[in-house]
Amino acid sequence: MLLAVDVGNTNMVFALVEQGQVRARWRIATEARRTADEYAVWLKQLLELEGLGFEAIGAVIVGTVVPRAIHNLSLLASQYCKAEMVVAGQGRASWPLALDVDEPQSVGADRALNAIAAHAAHEGDLVIVDFGTATTFDVVDYSGAYKGGIIAPGINLSLDALTGKTAQLPRIAIEEPGDDSVIGTTTASQMQIGVYWGYVAMIEGLLARLKAEIGRPAKVIATGGLAALFDEIDGLFDEVDFELTLRGLVLMHEQAVRA
Repeated sequence: MLLAVDVGNTNMVFALVEQGQVRARWRIATEARRTADEYAVWLKQLLELEGLGFEAIGAVIVGTVVPRAIHNLSLLASQYCKAEMVVAGQGRASWPLALDVDEPQSVGADRALNAIAAHAAHEGDLVIVDFGTATTFDVVDYSGAYKGGIIAPGINLSLDALTGKTAQLPRIAIEEPGDDSVIGTTTASQMQIGVYWGYVAMIEGLLARLKAEIGRPAKVIATGGLAALFDEIDGLFDEVDFELTLRGLVLMHEQAVRA
């Protein structure tokens, strides 16, 4: 089986992939200094819950926006899994898509992986909205070329800034307000309206501007954990795909095997 590891700024997702399908996935907080031994203790217990051991892992692929995490993940692969690890975007797993931007070396692995997976699954022009630590909007044209996009503060970052820089505003859950009114009658409801509907307005406005600039019909694909929070808004997204980045990793591993 393939162990696919998606390393984000906040969380890392480990997924066991069997015959192209995700069999199990686990999430852990990103900590670049976590050692291979610490990963192994954590992963061993989770594998055992699936009735498996390290010997079930035949290959490892990592996509990361935290380069410092690569070394210890490589040690995990070699010392415990006894498997070769490839890094998406490097060597045999170099990006197969055109990065049509001014600084192609600065495109995050997660954004390239999303673009590869989305283009493989959909025809035509695409806009990918990824709800992570930051919320990113990525444009992929009909040929599969990555054309650029937008980086906006993630909803959790926005909320952290709001509560961290004020003395009396409380921590609130990120959720849809209880009704459609945008006139809050309590401090908490006013914050929920501002965070939720403010974010919806940002997404709608940026998508409208992106589609106008693309000038052709474009399908909107959302991914990331908080995508579900906005999926109920009619017409906002054409599809929500929570496994987009992982499917990109699977495609990159297939490329590496063929190389």
